[in-house]
Amino acid sequence: MRRRTFLSLLSVTPWLVTARHTSFAVSDEPLNYDVVVYGGTAGGAIAAIAAAREGLKTALLEPRDHIGGMVSGGLGRTDHANKTVIGGMSREFFLRAGKHYGEPISWFFEPSVAEQIYRDWLAEAKVEVLFRHRVETVHKTGRRIQNIRMDNGRVFTARVFMDCSYEGDLLPRAGITYTWGRESQDVYGESLAGRIAHSPQHQFLFPLSPYDENGNLLPLVYSGDPGRPGEGDKKVQAYNFRLCLTNRKSNQVPFPRPPGYDPRRFALLARYLREAERRGMTLGMKQMMIVSPMPNQKTDINNSGPISTDYIGGSWNYPEADYATREKIWNEHVHYVQGFLYFLANDPAVPDRLRNEINEWGLAKDEFTDTNHWPHQLYVREARRMIGENVMVQADLQTHRTKSDSIGMGSYNSDSHHVQRIPTPEGTVVNEGDMQVPVRPYEISYSAMTPKAEECENLLVPVCFSASHVAYSSLRMEPQYMIFGHAAGLAAAQAIRSHVPVQQIDIPKLQEKLRAQNAVLNLRDAEENAKNPQ
Repeated sequence: MRRRTFLSLLSVTPWLVTARHTSFAVSDEPLNYDVVVYGGTAGGAIAAIAAAREGLKTALLEPRDHIGGMVSGGLGRTDHANKTVIGGMSREFFLRAGKHYGEPISWFFEPSVAEQIYRDWLAEAKVEVLFRHRVETVHKTGRRIQNIRMDNGRVFTARVFMDCSYEGDLLPRAGITYTWGRESQDVYGESLAGRIAHSPQHQFLFPLSPYDENGNLLPLVYSGDPGRPGEGDKKVQAYNFRLCLTNRKSNQVPFPRPPGYDPRRFALLARYLREAERRGMTLGMKQMMIVSPMPNQKTDINNSGPISTDYIGGSWNYPEADYATREKIWNEHVHYVQGFLYFLANDPAVPDRLRNEINEWGLAKDEFTDTNHWPHQLYVREARRMIGENVMVQADLQTHRTKSDSIGMGSYNSDSHHVQRIPTPEGTVVNEGDMQVPVRPYEISYSAMTPKAEECENLLVPVCFSASHVAYSSLRMEPQYMIFGHAAGLAAAQAIRSHVPVQQIDIPKLQEKLRAQNAVLNLRDAEENAKNPQ
């Protein structure tokens, strides 16, 4: 036995993310499992539980310190759309949340409650959960992953691996084809693809100049080439933090002033607020952000309006960045969102009415207690996306909505947040990239989470699955990640016991098993689910 010291990932201090050194006792021998799940997101937790329930020796490796990803990281207002299409273990999570609150089912919940549900559930299933395990290399022989090595020196072997990280960090290391950003319209024939000609939502309410008195662009406005409508790019929709606030004074922590705070960063916001006042507009807190009530006088705060909690343009380099660069990008998002709140709560440019309303709120003292009450998960809405043999595209959401290999259903809008904030030729400023297009319930293909057969035969990808930007913008909701995870756990068990690649499992047998566990695979199943009114 020997000891190695490694640089662990992302420990949040009051204002920023820092690195810490931690020592582990590491054996020269690999740790052997049937299934190794990388990434403790909600999809990862469900995938691990589903595999373990099948009697497989399962490990869940999480790079940071928490389980549940965004579900326990502040996104308590579930993006459910049509609730009847959410079944199986995904629905079981919400039933467990309901049990906590003494209700039949709960779609809204506190972050700490969500994480405790996942931790208890993983313990019930006897999943071995290992924190601060960050992937360094993947070793393959032919088409099979033999093992993965962590940057703490630990090596894990498995018969089936799953990449359930938001970033898709196994994909490049395993030689899997992937992409990020936006495809052009001609790649898959998608009318919604590429740069959007006009994004009506979360837009400036009136013409506003983005230039200072010297003709220079103000901060938070992109000065580069914005691209042409329909054109693809490597720009990524905006990230933010989903904040748990409270107006209960006894449970409040004041909004922190981030290090290096400079109110001039929000000069465009100050200009917008002044012009709104001049025009007689009353902008309150709910015009600056979405305030969704949660149990116990708490909130889930999300982006709303032209300048809000989304750090537009700050996410572009995140998908392909190394760990050190990602840490910097994470910090930049912390600084931006904290600066936004601090500006609204303190700056004299903010109208008194709005400033006073903001100051009725604070961070919830009893949430995120080990990260100074700031969410422990950056909302990585989209990063890498695998390119498998089957890529789900716009047509799969709109016109080709049934699938012979369906493992579940989706129903949420095609929903991308803004990608860039740009000046117009007329001298005003606009946001670009927001897409909110309704869909009808559609079926999700099993093959969307399998790599090309020639690239790897024992990897499943339930989070960074194979989809275009347009399709991913609907499929990326947490209930669907959990639906993918449930199917992945059962598929892994079948592949192992049948000694076949994950691409060659018996789909009808998988579907039969999913239905036996209350999954919803088509509209007939959804109709049965609808008989349960919750």
